[in-house]
Amino acid sequence: MVSIFNNKANLWIKGRREQRVQSLESSIWFHFASLGEFEQGRPVLEKIRLLYPQHKIVITFFSPSGYEIRKNTPLADAVYYLPLDTAKNAQEFISAIKPVMAIFTKYEYWYHFFNELHKQHVPLYIISSIFRPGQVFFKWYGGLHRKMLKLVTWFFVQDIASKHLLHDVGITNVTISGDTRFDRVWANAQQPKELPEIAAFKNGQKLFIAGSTWPADEKLIAGLITQHPDWKFIIAPHEIGEGKINNLVNLLPKDTTITFSEISHLTSHISHLIIDNIGMLSSLYQYADIAYIGGGFGAGIHNTLEAAAFGMPVIFGPKYDKFKEAKDLVELKAGFSISDVEGLQIVAGRLMKDEIFRRATAATTKDYVQQHIGATDAIMDYIREKH
Repeated sequence: MVSIFNNKANLWIKGRREQRVQSLESSIWFHFASLGEFEQGRPVLEKIRLLYPQHKIVITFFSPSGYEIRKNTPLADAVYYLPLDTAKNAQEFISAIKPVMAIFTKYEYWYHFFNELHKQHVPLYIISSIFRPGQVFFKWYGGLHRKMLKLVTWFFVQDIASKHLLHDVGITNVTISGDTRFDRVWANAQQPKELPEIAAFKNGQKLFIAGSTWPADEKLIAGLITQHPDWKFIIAPHEIGEGKINNLVNLLPKDTTITFSEISHLTSHISHLIIDNIGMLSSLYQYADIAYIGGGFGAGIHNTLEAAAFGMPVIFGPKYDKFKEAKDLVELKAGFSISDVEGLQIVAGRLMKDEIFRRATAATTKDYVQQHIGATDAIMDYIREKH
């Protein structure tokens, strides 16, 4: 874990030190914290690129996990690490790229960049934002942070609770547009990338996919595997370093497990597949009958919507309280939170054995996603009116 952290820290420092920002005549600036926010904001990014071809698209990332994977995206003319948030850096960066508008996604708030955009009269939009009472903006000592909120031109929030919280601190330039992630995952589910190797592995059998897993998740899945020999399993771990993959291989039955890099050796007796690369997960789910979403025994669960958009039950660990869609799915009895191996075996066991129940749950998840699409159109209606 320390080596992974050190590698990310080195990329974070080196990337900022070595980058050279190119001067532009005009641009539209998108900022994302990381890869997840990029995917979340992508529907708006695609629409903006289509509707405003006269402006260059500049993307910044805070995290190496976003920058390193998307630094060559065809959706942008330039991709950078966000410089450190100082008054000098903000002035130099914004003066160089000359944005006609800036669009930040969800949680990112940087005082000097916001202040410089305001000074240069550049509209700043925050999309898919969500607020909770415990955030510093709403504490008695959060005056500086509330000042930062007042520098935003318009907020597009996910829910009415966020709008009320902002109103309580005097922020009224707010639209409840919903979450653009629904648009992204729905579009992906309508035209997923076909993966013939996965279709061959599934071979008409029932398939359980565990995505974005951590070791705590993987131990539970390993226990489930032994009880359901009639199902096939795919595990796509969150981290794919050699040591992590080796540990996972050793956790599963040796004679029936291969990694995706060994898929050319697939035989009929192989029933457990480990994905040892990045970027397949959003397409993998099209082949699943049940999905387990990792991260719920750590900082919080990963993306449940990618799986839900394909129509299937989703199972995850106990730490999901910060994710509205997960809470919604639990309330709808289409998402299931478990806290130990026994809980997983009970929930997964019923879903695996009771096809009527599984199909009804799958239909609920798909309907839920479909009912929440449209945030991108709401945001673009506003932007087109102003620009």
